[in-house]
Amino acid sequence: MLKATLRSFLAHKGRLLLSALAVLLSVAFVTGSLIFSDTVSRTFDRLFASTAADVTVSPKEDLDEAVPSGRTATLPAALAERVRQIDGVAAARAEVDVNGLTVVDENNEPVGPTTGAPTLGNAWNPNERSPVELTSGHAPRGPGQALLDSETADRKDVAIGDTLTVIAPPGSFEVRVVGIVTFTTTNPGAALVFLDPSTARTKLLGDPRAATSISVDAADGVGDEQLKQRVAAALGPHTYDFRTADEQAESDVEQLGGFLDVIKYVMLGFAGIAVLVGVFLIVNTFSMLIAQRTRELGLLRALGADRRQVRRSVLTEALLLGLVGSTLGLAVGIGLAAGLIELMGLLGMNIDADEMVIGWVTPVAAYVVGLGVTFVAAYLPARRAAGVSPMAALSDAEVAGVGRPLRVRAVAGAVVGAAGAAALAGCAVSERTASAASLLGLGVVLTLIATVIAGPLLVRPVIRVLGGAFPALFGSIGRMSQRNALRNPRRTGATAAALMVGLALVGGMSVASESMTASFDRQIDRTLGADFVVQNTNFLPFPKEVTDEVRGTEGVGLVVRGRFTPVAVRLPDGDRVETTAAGYDPRLDEVANITYTAGDSAAALADGRLAMDRDFARDHGVRAGSTVPVEFQGGRSAELTVGALTDQDSAEGFGTQGGLYFGLGTLERYAPGGQDSALYVNAAPGTGDDELRARLEAALDPYPQVQVRDLADYKQLVHDQIAVLLYLVYALLGLAIIIAVLGVVNTLALSVVERTREIGLLRAIGLARRQLRRMIRLESVVIAVFGAVLGLALGLVWGVCTQQVLALQGMTALAIPWVTIVAVVIGSAVIGVVAALLPALRASRMNVLAAIAHE
Repeated sequence: MLKATLRSFLAHKGRLLLSALAVLLSVAFVTGSLIFSDTVSRTFDRLFASTAADVTVSPKEDLDEAVPSGRTATLPAALAERVRQIDGVAAARAEVDVNGLTVVDENNEPVGPTTGAPTLGNAWNPNERSPVELTSGHAPRGPGQALLDSETADRKDVAIGDTLTVIAPPGSFEVRVVGIVTFTTTNPGAALVFLDPSTARTKLLGDPRAATSISVDAADGVGDEQLKQRVAAALGPHTYDFRTADEQAESDVEQLGGFLDVIKYVMLGFAGIAVLVGVFLIVNTFSMLIAQRTRELGLLRALGADRRQVRRSVLTEALLLGLVGSTLGLAVGIGLAAGLIELMGLLGMNIDADEMVIGWVTPVAAYVVGLGVTFVAAYLPARRAAGVSPMAALSDAEVAGVGRPLRVRAVAGAVVGAAGAAALAGCAVSERTASAASLLGLGVVLTLIATVIAGPLLVRPVIRVLGGAFPALFGSIGRMSQRNALRNPRRTGATAAALMVGLALVGGMSVASESMTASFDRQIDRTLGADFVVQNTNFLPFPKEVTDEVRGTEGVGLVVRGRFTPVAVRLPDGDRVETTAAGYDPRLDEVANITYTAGDSAAALADGRLAMDRDFARDHGVRAGSTVPVEFQGGRSAELTVGALTDQDSAEGFGTQGGLYFGLGTLERYAPGGQDSALYVNAAPGTGDDELRARLEAALDPYPQVQVRDLADYKQLVHDQIAVLLYLVYALLGLAIIIAVLGVVNTLALSVVERTREIGLLRAIGLARRQLRRMIRLESVVIAVFGAVLGLALGLVWGVCTQQVLALQGMTALAIPWVTIVAVVIGSAVIGVVAALLPALRASRMNVLAAIAHE
C-alpha cells in the first residue's frame, strides 16, 4: 500500500501542484511573520540593552498618553549632582530627550523622516553606551550649534555649515550643523538632533534647570539592582521611577511592541485567510481525484485492501502534499521576511538581514500549519474513498456524490445557520458594545460555516438564475456550460466557497467602512461649526508661537484652543477608567455644535467642572452635579463636579471614552505645560473664507507640519484614515482571490481530465475548438459569480450587523457601497474568464481519437 500510495502521489503531482501552492502561501505568511518579528525584536533587544544606563531615574508617570498632550515630563537637572554623591555611583548625567520636534532646512523643507518615525532632540552627552559617535566636525559649543545623524543628513542633503530651524515645544530657533554623528547600532528610523546640554535644557524644555532623566553608571563591583536600591533610598522611593538597564530595555521594547504587533498580526491575518481558502481548495482537489480514481480504489479493495488502508493511503498522499508545501513555504517565508527587512531599510529602519533569527518555533509552526491544513482538508475525502466498493472496479461509477441526497447538509446548514442568525439578531438589538461585538463574532463564524455547508443546496436555484440567459445568448454552448456547473453541486459549491470567503470579508468591511465614513461626515457636519481647523499633520501638538501667529493673522475673528491630556476617573460604581480628556477655551459654542442633555458649555467649562457623555455617566452611576475624583499626569488629582452631560453623537471630542472635557483653566491648573493640539478659527466679519485661508497659510508657512483645514478637508482626513483599514482588507481580498483562482483553475483542470471522453465525443460530433473554450469559460464565469453573490450577500448581512455595533459608539449612519458591490460582481466574472484560460486551452488541444479512447 505504501508503494502504491507513493506511485499514486507521483502520478498526480501535476494535479496536486495548485493545492501545494495554497499550502505554500499559508506557511509562507506564518513563517515570514514569525521570522520578521523575531529578527526585529532581537535587534531592538540588543539596541536597548547596549544603550541603557545601569540605572535610569525618570519622572513618575502613572498614566499612558493615548493622545499626545505636548507635555514633556521633567525632573531637576541638579538631581544628577546629588546622585553622583551616592556610594557606588561612577557617573551620573542629566539627559534631555524630547520627541515630536520639527526640523526644517533653509528652504523650509522638513528634514525629519516622513514614515511616521520621530524627530528627536537630545543633549550631547557622549559615553561608551551612546548609540552614535561623532564621525565628522566637532561637538556643539553654545546655543547656535547642533549635530545631525548621518542618515538624515544624507537623505536630505544636509552638510556641515548648513542652517536648520528647530521647532520645539517652547518655540523655534536656528542652529548651524557643526558635526555629523553615525549610528553604531540599529537606527530605528528616527532623525536625531544633538545640542550641548545647556542649550538642550533651555531650548527644548524651556527650563535651564530641567532634564528628562538621569543616567547613572555603576562603579566597579556594584550590581544594577543594588545601585537602584541605593539611588531610590537616597532620592525617595516614591518620588521618581527607578529602572535598571534590563528594566529600561524591557520598557523600551514594550513601547515598540505595538508597532511590531501590528505587522505580525497583519501577516498572520494573511496566513489565516490563506489557510481558510486553501482548505476549500484541497478538499475539492482530493474529492475530484478520488472521484477520478474510483475504479482504481475499487480494484485495491478487490485485491484485499481494507477501508483503513485506503483511508490511510489518501491521508498519506495529503501529508506528502503538506510536507512538500510546508518545506517550500518555509523557504518562501524566509524570503518574505528578508523582503520585509529590506522594506524597513527603505523606510529608514536599518536591520541587518545577515542576523535574521530563525528560532525553533518557526519550522515547527511551518510544518504544523502545512501538515495540519492538508490533513484536516483531506480527511473527509479520505473517508469517502474508504467507502468505495470493490464492485466499483467493474464499473464507471463515481464516488463524487453526484446522486447522493443533500438532506444531511440541509439539516446541518439549517441548524448552524439558525444559530448564526440568532447571534446576529442578538447583536443587532444589544445595547452594550462588548456583548454586541461578541455576538457579532459568533454570528459571523456560524453563518460562514452554515453557508459553506449549505452551499451545494443553493447551487441549482442560484445558478439557474445566474446562467438563465446563457442559452439565449450562446445557444447550445451556453446551455451545456450551465448544466456542467449544475452537474455536481458539491464540487461547484466547494469551488465557489473559496471565492465566497474573501468577498464576504470585503463586503462586510466595505459596508462598515462606508458607514463609518458617513457617520463621521454627519458628526462633523453637526458638530464642527468653525470656518477652519488648524492642526498638525500627524495630530501632534504644536508650540505656542503657532497659536500666536494664527491670532495675529489679519481677518481672524475668533480662535478657540483645544488640548488633550490623559486622565483617570474614579467613578461611583468603583471603576477606575483611564481615558483622554480635552480642554477648550470658553467660547466653544461658537465653533462647535454640542447637544447637552444637562447643563451647557458655560457649566462644562467653568472652573472645577467637567462635561461627561450621558451614556457613560448612566452606566457608572454619575449624574449632573456629581463630584468625581480625577487623576492627572505628574501625580496631581482633583475633585471635579460634573457640570454638563452631553450626547456623545454630537459632543466635541467624540471618540474618547467618557467624552470628558473641561475648560483650559482647569487643565492648566492640574496638567500644566501642555500644548495646543487644534485651533478652531472663525473669520472676522467682512473677511471671506478663501481670503482668510490664504492669509493663514501664508502666516503658517514657516511651520510645514501645521495644516489649515476647512470642513471638506477635515472630512477627507477622516476618509483617508478609514481607507487605510479598507486597503488592508482589499489586500486580504487579493490574497483570497489569488487562492480562489487557483481553486477554479484546479477544479476546471481536473474536470477536463474527468470529462476527457465526453469532450472527445463532443469534438467528434462537430464541436469546434472555439466553442469548447467558450463552454469552459462560461462554466467558470457562472461558478465565480455564484461565489461572489453568496459572498456579497453574506458580507452585506455582516456589514449591517457591524454597523449596529458601531452605532453603540455613536456612528449611527448606515451606508451601502453599491458601486463597490457592482464592481466586485463584474470583477468576479473577469476572474472566471481568467481562471478558465489554461484549462480551456488544454481541453481544446486534446486529440479527438485519444480522448474518445481515454479510460
